[in-house]
Amino acid sequence: MAQIIKLDLSLPIWQRFFSVAPLVLIGTRDERGQLDFAPKHMAMPMGWENYFGFVCTPSHKTYQNIIDTEVFTVTYVRPTQLLLSSLAASPRCENDENKTILERFDTFSASEIEAEFLQDGYVFLECQSYQIIDNFGENSLITGKIIAAHVDEDALRTSEQDDAELINRSPLLAYLHPYRFSTIHQSNLFPLPANMKK
Repeated sequence: MAQIIKLDLSLPIWQRFFSVAPLVLIGTRDERGQLDFAPKHMAMPMGWENYFGFVCTPSHKTYQNIIDTEVFTVTYVRPTQLLLSSLAASPRCENDENKTILERFDTFSASEIEAEFLQDGYVFLECQSYQIIDNFGENSLITGKIIAAHVDEDALRTSEQDDAELINRSPLLAYLHPYRFSTIHQSNLFPLPANMKK
């Protein structure tokens, strides 16, 4: 058996090993209507119901925009959108007016809220701000109630097709924190115990 190493908690532990996460783009608009996208990997469903949450920092425009507008979108990006997702983290212009790189993004409008999605993602969520919990160190947990959801037809699970084949045809992007990524195109059925419930 390999030796177990105790980590020093005087520093954050998350840079010392790899962990798997989705990569999503959070879409918001500021009070002037200026579009913003921010990549997030600390993002996930909040339980089994239609709630979504992600970690952000109060100094970021994403946090401030959600405080102002109380809505945000979530685009689950494909492996082919890795570069765009990375560029969305580019800094703003010196006058803080906008991120000029976002002018190159192909987007489409949400159906229920004043916000945008990145074109060619595979899952699209429209969220109403639900709860924001501050003081996880310098970070906050932003949660939203999903008020509309859309999925690209080629990523939609149906009873007529095999899940493994679906993932093979429509690969998923996995963010491997810190600073790596992988494309998931192969999967196996998880061996659930008999009579297991949620």
